[in-house]
Amino acid sequence: MTASKMAGRLRLGLTGTLALAAGATASAQQPTPLQEIVVTSPSPIRAKPDTVPAGAFQNGVLPVVSGTFAPVTVVTEDEIARELPKTLGEALFDKPGITGSSYAPGAASRPIIRGVDGARIRIQENGVGVHDVSPLGEDHAVPINPITADHIEVVRGPATLRYGSQAIGGVVSVESDRVPQFAPPNGVSGEVLGGLSSVDHGRDAAASITAGNGPFVFHADGFWTKTDNYDTPEGRQANSQTRSTGGSVGGSWLFDNDYFGLSYSHYDALYHIPGGEAAESNTRLDPRQDKLQAQGEWHFDAGPFEAIRFWLGGSSYKHDEIGIGEDGADGVQATFKNREAEGRIEIQHREIDLPFAALTGAFGVQGDYAELRTGGEAGELIPPADTGSGAAYLFEQLDFGGGFRAQGAARIEHASVDGTATTFPSNYLPVGGDLPQSKRTRRFTPMSVSGGLMQDLPLGFVASVTGSYVERAPQALELFSKGPHDAPGTFEIGDPNLKLEKAKSVEIGLRRAEGPLRVDASAYHTRYSGFIYRRLTGARCDDDFDSCGTGDELAQIVYSQQNAKFYGVDLAAQFDAITLGRNVFGVDAQYDFVRAKFSDGTDVPRIPPHRLGGGLFWRSDDGFYGRVGLLHAFAHDETAPFETRTAGYDNLKAELSYTRRFDGSVTRLSSITVGLVGDNLLNDRIRNSASFKKDEILLPGANVRAFVRAKF
Repeated sequence: MTASKMAGRLRLGLTGTLALAAGATASAQQPTPLQEIVVTSPSPIRAKPDTVPAGAFQNGVLPVVSGTFAPVTVVTEDEIARELPKTLGEALFDKPGITGSSYAPGAASRPIIRGVDGARIRIQENGVGVHDVSPLGEDHAVPINPITADHIEVVRGPATLRYGSQAIGGVVSVESDRVPQFAPPNGVSGEVLGGLSSVDHGRDAAASITAGNGPFVFHADGFWTKTDNYDTPEGRQANSQTRSTGGSVGGSWLFDNDYFGLSYSHYDALYHIPGGEAAESNTRLDPRQDKLQAQGEWHFDAGPFEAIRFWLGGSSYKHDEIGIGEDGADGVQATFKNREAEGRIEIQHREIDLPFAALTGAFGVQGDYAELRTGGEAGELIPPADTGSGAAYLFEQLDFGGGFRAQGAARIEHASVDGTATTFPSNYLPVGGDLPQSKRTRRFTPMSVSGGLMQDLPLGFVASVTGSYVERAPQALELFSKGPHDAPGTFEIGDPNLKLEKAKSVEIGLRRAEGPLRVDASAYHTRYSGFIYRRLTGARCDDDFDSCGTGDELAQIVYSQQNAKFYGVDLAAQFDAITLGRNVFGVDAQYDFVRAKFSDGTDVPRIPPHRLGGGLFWRSDDGFYGRVGLLHAFAHDETAPFETRTAGYDNLKAELSYTRRFDGSVTRLSSITVGLVGDNLLNDRIRNSASFKKDEILLPGANVRAFVRAKF
């Protein structure tokens, strides 16, 4: 198979999209085990199995992706097995530059990237958006259980233009084999994963299988998780139990170097909301989602185009918010429904040899349409709204030789939001009478551009500098919200006259993926014009606007715009200090912070704290891995008006695992891994400054988790 054809068979994950126009080998850009793999556009992490040497991204090694123009954070399958995260926020909580919303630990924790969240963070699975309502409220879960993923990738910077202006803060991409793209070695592969945790009497189980030698390959997976109320240093956290189930079936037709696949997945959960009135009312949510997805890739032997790829997805999502209402009856209080369809087609052109450089690239089109419907109290929060968008984008890269590359990207988009606008008094306090309402359609044309330079340096280091200008259209909730949202304890008021949010960013990076020292460091600065945020007015409301100013149940927030500045640093490093025979002993360290201030000098609310951490690790070729580490979060004092200070904390963690590998020619079983992981072993009081619930709940206390994974 030629190098270009091999590249076409690699899995198309998010990391590779950063090098979408590359057409270059991964030599000196990826960890040493992957140097022989050509990555034109697919992810170097999810390569064709028989092209990846054993040990690539091995257990305990910091997964640095150095051949990209923007920072990439990777949660590997080994880390997922050890951590057994139940939410994406938990899976990413301690990663530099990333945290979670921690609204309902174990159930509803959406990723926060560099201090921004909600509609600014795109979450997708195998290239298609998650199609939920989690951006509408921190109490809403993302209908993805990470234990079914092969790995998770988080990307910030210019590559997010590929997915839309709503990804202004970053993209969280969950990658799995739900649509198989190659036949497994020996015709069948799979794994079984299970775990137990002490802090919440948690039970986790997942299994997957992929089978077929071609032309048809079949995949199926399923998961089940359940927890009781979790323990904290101050006792049991009431109303915090969770459960979730789900799975998928799918299949693909494989051709010479191409494929076409379909999958169907189902998600079903029930989780409770801890803290405050939510716990007193026994508030719980039951998200359900059914999703269909198709994707494919086709290569051309001749002509100006090298490959065409597509992603299509459609889903139906619904959840009820259940609890004790004002009438004292326990039942459904609110309902959210979202039906959404999305499609993207992308064409990659052949390399063009210019006198001074090699030009590679791709262009694509994307469309999305969503129908949001609400009932009960949710109908008082936001009336029905329809959102549609269409876009075209272009990525191009110049390779000048000598390890010097330049990239440019552009995107133009048209978005429309149909809903019902409510006119509130300027002071957001009642004046008597009904509030005027009218049908309203807002149309926006966001335009974005980005560029970057990257240079290979001596000793395997890679330096990059990128800049971008991105525009984002407001979402329906930001425009049309008008009432109580009991689960987060807020009375939300939208502004139907919001303008485009604009961001100018510059970022520098230094990465090293090979040798005993691995480094992933970035520093960034972003200026927002018209940053959209939820402003606390200081008024309190009950369940209707007439109570605002005299009520006491809900904090009134108004969606507002103000210029803002964000800057910060993300740093992770790992050093193999001593090698004794088959054993490697080393140290690792991390540091991150983000500062965010408005143009009037006040602080942006709910910003993560400064964090500093480090640890000692042991890795053995005999299959052992151990680590002890401490992450310290400093007290968060840079608070917005009406926001409280958050105390710092120390999270001591220890883990030990053993992997036994087997000869595949003798037994179907390829490996078994068993391990123990301890979290928050100091039983410290941990509060998340970025969470709406930080003053009401503590995060889980000391926890010991046991896990086992068998692969075949």
